[in-house]
Amino acid sequence: MLLHPQFDPVAFSVGPLSVRWYGLMYLVAFVQFILLGRYRIKTRPGFLTVEQLDDLLFYGMLGVIIGGRLGQVLFYEPAYFLANPLEIFAVWKGGMSFHGGFLGVLLAMSLWARKHKLNWFDITDFVAPLVPLGLAAGRVGNFINGELWGRVADAGLPWAMIFPQSGDMSPRHPSQLYHVGLEGLSLFIILWLFTAKPRPRAAASGVFLIGYGAFRFITEFFREPDHGIFGQSYTISMGQWLSLPMILTGVALVVFAYRKKPL
Repeated sequence: MLLHPQFDPVAFSVGPLSVRWYGLMYLVAFVQFILLGRYRIKTRPGFLTVEQLDDLLFYGMLGVIIGGRLGQVLFYEPAYFLANPLEIFAVWKGGMSFHGGFLGVLLAMSLWARKHKLNWFDITDFVAPLVPLGLAAGRVGNFINGELWGRVADAGLPWAMIFPQSGDMSPRHPSQLYHVGLEGLSLFIILWLFTAKPRPRAAASGVFLIGYGAFRFITEFFREPDHGIFGQSYTISMGQWLSLPMILTGVALVVFAYRKKPL
């Protein structure tokens, strides 16, 4: 049985300014987006410029931060934030909903695509392989903070971990690391290999939705359930409910893509 290392959430301080690990993980996510995006631009000359990629990242950052925070407020902790409204702006403490951030990014990319007169699915297909490693970085931030711990596990599980932040000393699944392995590394490999060859429009976007939704559904079985909008725990968690429409939409997109343009 392991004990969570209890990292200091502050990576370093410069005078009165404290830089938190959670914020640094967002920086890592944005940097890898730029590096992988520039590599993809080289493999698809004429589609986007580096300047356009930088502009797309700016739109995406706004979508992630605003959508992710609003998703956390509305989907997971409405009662808490209603009682503590100023905490909505304390994003450096953690607490970002992927599904809210995802909707925010979709809206941001829609606005960006309209601005540059490009097809929206061409943009989402381009971006899809650039996302999973950023998600992995965010989950590493969750692990460092000791938040979003897993369900109680068998004490005989070699990697079962005690999270003092949970309020007890029960061995738990380090579910943040499960997220890193599935939604991060595994999904990245799948999408990177899938997009190595030309695919029909919207196919990569569909594969992303199916992959993320399925992996998130699986990892939620090992994560301490969220309480959801009505303050109750569910047999199927809020994260799983929100992932089901992603899977169904992804299947529809893949079917649409390949019926429109078969291999």
